Amino acid sequence: MSQAIFKIVDQLPTGGITVMSLKALDFAVPGQWQNIVGFENTIRHVTMETDPALVQQIGNRAVHLFNDKSQGYQRALWLYETVDRTDAMLGAAAFANKVGEKISFLGFLDRLTPKPERAQSIDLTIKLVVEIVAFCQINGIPGDSIGDFLRALGDYGGESLMRMAALVCFDGLIPLGPDFILKSLNVLQEMKPQDLQENPTFKAVSSVIPGGNPAGQLSFMTQSFGSVKGWMGDFVTSRNLTPEKVVNNLQSFVELSKENLDFLGAFLDMSTNYYYHTGVQTLARRLIERAVAEI
Repeated sequence: MSQAIFKIVDQLPTGGITVMSLKALDFAVPGQWQNIVGFENTIRHVTMETDPALVQQIGNRAVHLFNDKSQGYQRALWLYETVDRTDAMLGAAAFANKVGEKISFLGFLDRLTPKPERAQSIDLTIKLVVEIVAFCQINGIPGDSIGDFLRALGDYGGESLMRMAALVCFDGLIPLGPDFILKSLNVLQEMKPQDLQENPTFKAVSSVIPGGNPAGQLSFMTQSFGSVKGWMGDFVTSRNLTPEKVVNNLQSFVELSKENLDFLGAFLDMSTNYYYHTGVQTLARRLIERAVAEI
């Protein structure tokens, strides 16, 4: 990594579209997420420790753990960062496609950019798989341990639960509608391995997706989504989530035009990096918790 972990945590923003968009989801996971930024501040928040010497000791140990390349922390951070960077590319393509739909003389864009629904379904699935792989990297378990992830998912809280809430709302409900789970499953079942290789997000993270080859990786992605679909469905139902409710709450925090809500999914892809932001916060928490346990 080009930067030290303490600098990465220190540089997380306290405001902006990403933070405001996440705050808009508090109605779905009330009280779960606080935008804790700053490495020392995070140590104090996680440990409730006030002794400066002990805070420094914990921080030093956490930095040492992150720098140890035999651990999975750096790979997890790379995953969070990469999936958000390629997400912005998808957003730009989807935005261009929407322009092509709206304006007849730009219709040629439909032939040059991926269909938003298909691309978004793949993106949603890859983000979910990245969550599983990053979880395994952070916890030092095999990257294909879907069962371990599912057991942990039931206990998700804080920034990890907020990340999953944003995945469901921003990458599921808003761009794909209330039946986003079925749509995504249909896309996966109709896909061929060569189709997957054309997706920029997949190409960026394929080296760490279990499966051995595109066919095996597509199978792993389909299995992963199928395993988590129950949790996602329960999450939506138990909180009575709808695209309209998510959009209305977003409009309380981010200025949006109701005339252009069909552009909202692409706008969120291009303008937010919620996966990286909350991913860094999760990573910092796990490093600090382990550092405390080892001291």
